[in-house]
This record gives sequence, C-alpha cells and structure tokens, in this order.
Amino acid sequence: MGRVSRRALAVAALSALTTMPRASAAPGRRRGNTEMRGMWVATVANRDWPSRPGLTAAQQRAELLSLLDLAVRDRLNTVVFQVRPTADALWPSPYEPWSQYLTGTQGRSPGWDPLGTAVAEAHARGLELHAWFNPYRIANHTDPSRLVASHPARRNPSWVVPYGGKLYYDPGLPEVRAFVQEAMLDAVRRYPVDAVHFDDYFYPYPVAGQRFDDDSTYAAYGAGFPDRAAWRRDNIDRLVRETAAGIKEIRPAARFGISPFGVWRNAATDPLGSDTRAGVQTYDDLHADTRTWVREGWIDYICPQLYWNIGFAAADYAELLSWWAQVARGSTTRLYVGEALYKAGDPAQPAAWQDPAELSRHLTLAREHPQVRGHVFFAAKDVAADRIGAMARVVSGHYGGPADPPR
Repeated sequence: MGRVSRRALAVAALSALTTMPRASAAPGRRRGNTEMRGMWVATVANRDWPSRPGLTAAQQRAELLSLLDLAVRDRLNTVVFQVRPTADALWPSPYEPWSQYLTGTQGRSPGWDPLGTAVAEAHARGLELHAWFNPYRIANHTDPSRLVASHPARRNPSWVVPYGGKLYYDPGLPEVRAFVQEAMLDAVRRYPVDAVHFDDYFYPYPVAGQRFDDDSTYAAYGAGFPDRAAWRRDNIDRLVRETAAGIKEIRPAARFGISPFGVWRNAATDPLGSDTRAGVQTYDDLHADTRTWVREGWIDYICPQLYWNIGFAAADYAELLSWWAQVARGSTTRLYVGEALYKAGDPAQPAAWQDPAELSRHLTLAREHPQVRGHVFFAAKDVAADRIGAMARVVSGHYGGPADPPR
C-alpha cells in the first residue's frame, strides 16, 4: 500500500470509469439472488479516498461518486465507508473534529457532508452503505499537541494511552466507552445507514518491547476478574453489546457488523481454535472474543479478514473458511468473508498471489459452505486498479448478474 505506482494505477482506473459499461443496479429492482458483495473504502491516511487531502469539495465528491459507480460496474451491492478513521468525523459531528484527511487540517470543514452524500448516492445506485468506525484509535502519532485544541483527547488527557507510535483511547474507562459510542451513534441518528461496521482494531496489535499502560484503569476497575486479559476482554464485550443495543434503539433496521483479524485462537492454544499457527490471536492479543460474539448473536454479521492464500502454512484460507463456517453454524450471525484483493499482483506477496485466479478460487471454495453468505474486498483502490485482473475474474466467474445484499 502507498506506492506511487499503485496510486497512479488507481487514479487512471478511476478516471476511466466514465467510459466503461456498468451493470444495471436500479433501486428497487428485483434481483436473482442474495449475497454480500462488498468493497471497503478506507479513508485513513487517504488510503482509498480522497486521493489526497486538500481537494475541493467538488473534486472530493466526484472521486466518491466514481467509487460508488465502480461498485455498480463490478456488480457489488455494498460499500463499507470509513467515516471515523482516527477519533474524527466525515460528517458534521458535534462530538469530534472534521477529519484531517479531508482538508489536511483537523477540524476544518470540507464545505460539504461526505457521509450524508455517500448514503444518499449509494442508495440512489441501489447500493447499501455501511458506516465504518474505528472505536479507539486517536492518531497515528503520539503528540497530543498535534490534535486540534478542541479535540476530546486534549480535553481529557487521562483517557489517552500512547502505544506503538500511536495514541489510543483507554478501552477500560467507562467514560471512554460511553463517549465513543455516543460519538459513533450520532451518525446513526443523522443518516439512514444500512449498518454500523467495526474493523479489527480493539486493544491495539502487540508491539515488541512495548506495553499498553492501563495499570491505573485496571487497578480501579479490574477487581473480580481473574487477570488483566479477562478484564480487557470484558471491556470489549461491553462495547460490542452496548453498541448493538444503541443501534437497535436508534435505527432498528440497521445492522451491526464486525470485521476482525481472521484468527480467533490457534488450536495449539485452545482446542476450539483453528488449525493455524498465526502470530496474532484476537482473543489473546486484541482481547476481542470474536467467537463468542458470533455464538451469542451479539452482532448481526461477522466478516473475518481471511487475508491469506489457500494452502498458506501458518493460516490456510481453506482451513479458516471451514472453521468460521462451523462457528457460524446454528447462530443468528451472518458470515461474510473479508478478501485480500490488495495482495493480488503485489510482488512482495507469496507466489499464490501472483495468480489472477487465486481470489476466484476463494469464492469457489466458499460455495461448499452454506454459512458463507458473501465476500467483502479490500479495498476500493485495488478494485479500481485490479493489477492482474483478479477482480475481473471474480466478476466474470461469480458475479454474472446483480444480487441483493442479505437483509
């Protein structure tokens, strides 16, 4: 990600969209089948949109509409749009500042409403719009003085933990949990979003030689738990359950989905885990008990990031697909699969990802598991560039006609 050549490819692909034929996706059309066909649009660090900070409102809007048209062209039906990348907002929030990724200056209005526009324009194209939030990440640096003066993290420095070169809110503080929910649910109140979406960041990924310093919070709130890890998992469980309840109260038709790192636990750690040897386990390292969320029906859908190829020794896509299908079996939680389109054609990736057919084989394999109800592709820039034609093979081989998203 972030290479100049990739950005050039993406821009060229986006500019060509106006001349490319698009699949029909008229709103309200009765379609032949039902499955999730999603695309993430990441805004953090201007990964997918906008292409750079400081564009005019008209330029930003045009780029956003091009991405929605891209989804229609490839017969997708859902766009997962990152609207709170770093404790900020892509809508006029009364709680948090405008995102710096829009204007280049945190807190400066871009002169339009990206989230409101995205919802309206997605629906006009027959697409669902899932609003994607990151609950606890504040900044991709550790200097609070770089945040706008009105930022909640500056007004409440006791909420903030520096770790791994970034700033995070402390998930163990009840006031933090209440605040981030209120800030996120403001968007649900304002806009008819089809879903709220979290990604894989809860407690931060481990950084060698560093410790997430929540000693004082654990001392204040950790009584009654066998250890700090159990207390941390309870903090994240509370966030999930409370967010789900808030969504249902505000907008009952909206769903709540989470896209975690693909490995819950390795079988060597827990016999209920997958036959993998991943270096990160969400249960132990991110303190996210993703299996329980599915089994207990706390969320409407889960979309594990199975970002490995079939046969990958440490984390085989086929093994994890089967494991998640078994977890979802009999639950009320829908299972979608997060797909690593960004790896296709990347020379730094294993040989399997140089084969344009690898991604298509994932969808073929998923057909053997009725619990799998669709796929979401990371991410929009890579859908546009499609370096080796992997996405084109998915569309031609699996998306021959339009499909409704599961409801």
